[in-house]
Amino acid sequence: MPIEILMPALSPTMTEGKLASWQKKPGDTVSAGDVIAEIETDKATMEVEAVDEGTLGKILIEAGTEGVAVNTPIAILLEEGETADFMDSAPPPATSSPATSSPVAPTPIPAPITPAPITPAPAAPKATDGSRVFASPLARRIAEMKGVDLASLQGSGPNGRIVKADVEAASGGPKQAAEASAAASSTPRPSAGAPVSTGPGAKQLADMLSMDYVLEPLSGMRKTIAKRLTESKQQVPHFYLTVECVLDKLLALRKELNAKDGIKLSVNDLVIKASAVALKKVPAANASYDPEGILLYKNADVSVAVATPSGLITPIIKEAQNKGLAQISTEMKDLAGRAKDNKLRPEEYQGGTFSISNLGMFGIKEFAAVINPPQGAILAVGAGEQRPIVKDGALAIATVMSVTLSVDHRVVDGAVGAEFLSVFKGLIEDPMTLLL
Repeated sequence: MPIEILMPALSPTMTEGKLASWQKKPGDTVSAGDVIAEIETDKATMEVEAVDEGTLGKILIEAGTEGVAVNTPIAILLEEGETADFMDSAPPPATSSPATSSPVAPTPIPAPITPAPITPAPAAPKATDGSRVFASPLARRIAEMKGVDLASLQGSGPNGRIVKADVEAASGGPKQAAEASAAASSTPRPSAGAPVSTGPGAKQLADMLSMDYVLEPLSGMRKTIAKRLTESKQQVPHFYLTVECVLDKLLALRKELNAKDGIKLSVNDLVIKASAVALKKVPAANASYDPEGILLYKNADVSVAVATPSGLITPIIKEAQNKGLAQISTEMKDLAGRAKDNKLRPEEYQGGTFSISNLGMFGIKEFAAVINPPQGAILAVGAGEQRPIVKDGALAIATVMSVTLSVDHRVVDGAVGAEFLSVFKGLIEDPMTLLL
């Protein structure tokens, strides 16, 4: 009996994906465990393995198709002795018998239509106190035709604007007008000055103004980023704390360690380690908010933002507090490389407890990052640069790095965030303590 191959759910949150490519073609023999296709999720491209054996009889979803829902049949696997001929056969189309058929009347050619002259909307009326009555052009035109006094109506549109429905209700009689007025007064309206989202979208506006642009379709990853970060800024109460760290001792230690064979540490590797150690010293900062309570994590699983052609992804250094600098560096290089090729497994980018976003390599001095929910905080790392500082009462030059902690105020209070940054700053400025 033919076996349907279904679109798999490759992560707990996956509802649809893109069928990136087929690794088998119709007629190929398939064994259990063979890679038959590649599926692009919102974060990675993953291989799909066959769970049954047979012959690939027919491909139902072509390579490159986006938005394929989970559990949708994508191919048919045939068992021994079966053929795919039955799939190409279809019942003959139904035909009418001669006795019941009737000739089809020719389609009449419509007469040319002469456009009616356009009547401009009446001027905006004024209320008895001389103030302007806000009404749509269509509402003003209908009111003039039906003899309705707009100044006597209460609008149900945005900011009390009178719309077509208000005029039609008023022209239907006193009862309908009263009902429309009551409905309008019971409808909540935006407060004065509140923005009303009634304008065109970016593409619609660009088309209206004949602007020159290229439309790049949204990738699954970009759609997820837009959705999650919009939710984060709307639903998570952010607050921000900034501190400056002197890097001279850290840079000297990094230079000394990199002089040894096989070790090439980056400043970011040391920042990851310092963050993990600080989270263990201040466990209240290693937390997430949930309606059932606050989750306090036992390990510092540090998510690190990596830019890819499709968007931002955050592979995780798990239990970073227990790993040495060389191991963190090796893992980070591997994760970042596979992230850029969309080859990460879901468990490698889902479930971190804290995030780091480093734009220092682009010369960014300071910035505030958006929290990656459901995590409770993210550390934004700026560039290390030489700045004048006061040391022992005298002016000196030092390499300084600004870091900003974005915190979910539902789970981490200001004092906890400040304590975390104080410990982090101490570890960065005395990096030998990271080796203990």
